[in-house]
Order: sequence, then structure tokens, then C-alpha cells
Amino acid sequence: MMNSAHTFMSTPKAAQLLNLSPRTLEKMRVQGRGPVFRKLGRKKVVYAMDDLLAWADAGARRSTSDPGPDHDQAA
Repeated sequence: MMNSAHTFMSTPKAAQLLNLSPRTLEKMRVQGRGPVFRKLGRKKVVYAMDDLLAWADAGARRSTSDPGPDHDQAA
């Protein structure tokens, strides 16, 4: 049986998991600010479940004024 690290999802399924539109994920890929993805062949894009969850966890904040852990690196 495969673990979640090897469970790959298409863009529509990944978007559904994250409660985003597939178009939003596509834009994030172009901008380099979304979850890690993999390309299989020329056109097939997939997301690993662990990468999606890690990306979502990185967005966790305790308040609306919390800049997050990567705030110092952006400056």
C-alpha cells in the first residue's frame, strides 16, 4: 500500500483539497508561490499529498497580524 507521500493528485483534486480553484493553483505555479508540484511528461502536473499539506501548514498563523516564519527572509 502506498503512503500519502506517494499519493498524487491532479490540479482539480488538489485544488478541491485546499478549497481553491484549479485556476488559482495554475496561477500560483506560474508565479512560483504555490505548493510543490511535479511534471510527468510535457503536460501532466501532479501534486503529492504531503506537499499540499506541508504548504497549507506553512500558512498557519495565530493572528491576522502574525507575519509568519518567512517574514524575515522576504526583506
